[in-house]
Amino acid sequence: MSTLNNGNSALSALIKTARFEGDGVLPVEKWHPEHCGDMDMVIRKDGSWWHEGTRITRAPLVKLFSRVLRKDEDGETYLVTPVEKIRISVECAHFLAVRVDIESSGKELSLFFTTNLDVVMEVGPEHPNSVQTEPDSLEPTPLLQVRGRLDALINRSVFYELVEHAVEVNEQLGVYSGGTFFPLGPKGIHNV
Repeated sequence: MSTLNNGNSALSALIKTARFEGDGVLPVEKWHPEHCGDMDMVIRKDGSWWHEGTRITRAPLVKLFSRVLRKDEDGETYLVTPVEKIRISVECAHFLAVRVDIESSGKELSLFFTTNLDVVMEVGPEHPNSVQTEPDSLEPTPLLQVRGRLDALINRSVFYELVEHAVEVNEQLGVYSGGTFFPLGPKGIHNV
C-alpha cells in the first residue's frame, strides 16, 4: 500500500472541509475526486480511531473525520473531500452502536440506536440491521446500516437486549422495527 507523502497536509485539508461545511450531513456520495493515497488511520472493532499507531482521543476530531467517511463499491473506506479521496482501514465496522431505545412491542416495535458518535437512527428500511454468524463458533456480528455503505457494529450488551425482545417468525428469531422484520438468527442460536 502506498502512503501519502505529506499526511499532515491531508489531515489538515480533511479537517478544514469537515469544519467548513458545518454540522449537517455532508454530500460525500456526490464527491468524486481521484484516489490520492492511503493514510495510516484505522477504525478498530471497539469503535476507536487510530492514526499512525496513536489513538485519537479528541471526540470532536473523530466526529469531524466521520463526517467525510465513505465506503465505496470496491469495499474500501475513504476519507473524502471534493478534491481528495484517501483510503483508511476498518477492522469491522465504521461505528459502534452503544445503546438501543425500544418503544412498544411485537410487530409495533420501534428500535432507536445511538452510536458512539451520538448519531441516533431508527431501524427500518433506511437503516436495516443484519446479523452475520460465524459458522464454527456461532459468534454473531450484528450490524446496523448508518448511511451509504457505512455500518455500526452493535455491541454485545445491546445485541442481547434485542434478543430479549425478539419474536419467532418462520423458525427465525428476530425483531420488528419500522414495520419490517429483521432476523437475528435461527431459533435458539442466541441463548443468553
